Amino acid sequence: MKAAVVERRGGVPRYRDFREPDVAAGEVLVTVEAVAVENVDRAIVAGTHFTAAPFQAALPAIPCFDGVGRLPDGTLVGFGGLTPPYGALAERVAVPAAFARPMPDGIEPTVVAALSSAISAMSMLTAGGLIAGETVLVQGATGVAGRLAVQIARLLGAGRIVAVGRDATALEELPALGADAVINTAVSDAALLQAYRDHAGDGYDVVVDYLWGRPTEMLTLALVPDAFALPTKPTRLVHVGESAGRTIELTGDALRTSGLEIYGAARNMSIGMAAAVEHVVGWVRSGRLAVPVATMALSGIEEAWTRTDLRGSRLVIVPD
Repeated sequence: MKAAVVERRGGVPRYRDFREPDVAAGEVLVTVEAVAVENVDRAIVAGTHFTAAPFQAALPAIPCFDGVGRLPDGTLVGFGGLTPPYGALAERVAVPAAFARPMPDGIEPTVVAALSSAISAMSMLTAGGLIAGETVLVQGATGVAGRLAVQIARLLGAGRIVAVGRDATALEELPALGADAVINTAVSDAALLQAYRDHAGDGYDVVVDYLWGRPTEMLTLALVPDAFALPTKPTRLVHVGESAGRTIELTGDALRTSGLEIYGAARNMSIGMAAAVEHVVGWVRSGRLAVPVATMALSGIEEAWTRTDLRGSRLVIVPD
């Protein structure tokens, strides 16, 4: 079969022949229809993600660990549970039956494949406990997931939404998606810190953070009060991604005096996933939430993998 194959750590996947997967007991054969290429997939190929070791040990290997496809009877399923060297960017995959679940009707397979970008934004509710009327700060709002997070915050009833990013042109587009204010990180540390303070209003209730690194450091400093005072309410920061850096320097006073609480995006997701998916699917079906995708054929994976012009759209690979 044809597949996208990575030969070495950090390499670009190449379209080539790869051995067919053996379908073991308890597995089903899925014909792949759509695979979204996420930041986590690129990090695994680069060897920088904490789950990258099995993939790197299996090279040459096929990247991406989930997607959408059809069973032999034509049922559309979302699939995962793949074991390297086999991944989703192939014509066919053998999937543990428990990891092949029917997908919702009424949504294109290419959009279904990209729904995880929207579901990650639901962590503002599942992990951050967002209550209608609260203020949401979206760190990394100019990326695909961040743009969806702005829209989802509005759909969940946020009272005020502040969007953060470094692409000035993309930031200009965010008010139309629901942002009440924007902060550009492409400024000095002092200016960025002041911007966080200027836009805080009565305080940031929930922070959805796709950035980490320098912007989050400046944010935590901005939360420290100028005088002795007890925080009147917490700022619940939900860490989702690290596109601006893998680490931050967190000062003690940012925790002692600011009311800052930090959660991982996976907090409560095991019990909240079904409801999160139901919300997202309902919004997409009704047209209240658009998940922009840019599709390319599997045979063009080398070009697709290296594209940098997909602002606001999730790359989705489809069969030739």
